[in-house]
Amino acid sequence: MELVNQADLDALFEFLPCRTPEAWIQEALKQEEILLQNHCYLEQCAARNALQLMFRCPDKADVLSKMSKLAREELRHFEKVHELLTKRGYTYKILKPSRYAGLLNAEIRKKEPGQLVDSLIVGAYIEARSCERFASLAPHMDEEISAFFRSLLKSEARHFKDYLALAQRYSEEPIEERVAFFGAIERDAIETPDELFRFHSGVPA
Repeated sequence: MELVNQADLDALFEFLPCRTPEAWIQEALKQEEILLQNHCYLEQCAARNALQLMFRCPDKADVLSKMSKLAREELRHFEKVHELLTKRGYTYKILKPSRYAGLLNAEIRKKEPGQLVDSLIVGAYIEARSCERFASLAPHMDEEISAFFRSLLKSEARHFKDYLALAQRYSEEPIEERVAFFGAIERDAIETPDELFRFHSGVPA
């Protein structure tokens, strides 16, 4: 099993505006079926988003290369989550999404190159939060799920850095201001009460 090193985790924790609240972790331990169903769906979404970026950027070889690899990895993750879901007697179904991605995506600029840059920054936050949640949950889950979540950390940590590097590459100015802008939205989504429990949801209301 290829595991993430502490330096990569430290970089990820520094990037994110906050850590997952303990109340969310405790709720997740009670909601294994929903957690795995939603995780399965999010792996599909991650692959879809990578493919969409490829179609948007046919002239950008580095975007094509990074997103092609990312999409393949996310689909492999989907297969593994689906296998685990089925093994545990759960039926995969697509649940109503959480507010998380919608809040971030709503603030993406409409004109290029801002639209691409913002899309990449949002991708970085989604990947980073996923990685942080795997790391937060792993110590509390049973051996099988814990090992699986830990196995995902390395690729998810790399994905967030790939998204950020591409955002800076195609931005006409430093991206720190936009990163901070989306970070404030991300923090609010994670730390405020949320009626819906999902993998990226906020504090259980």
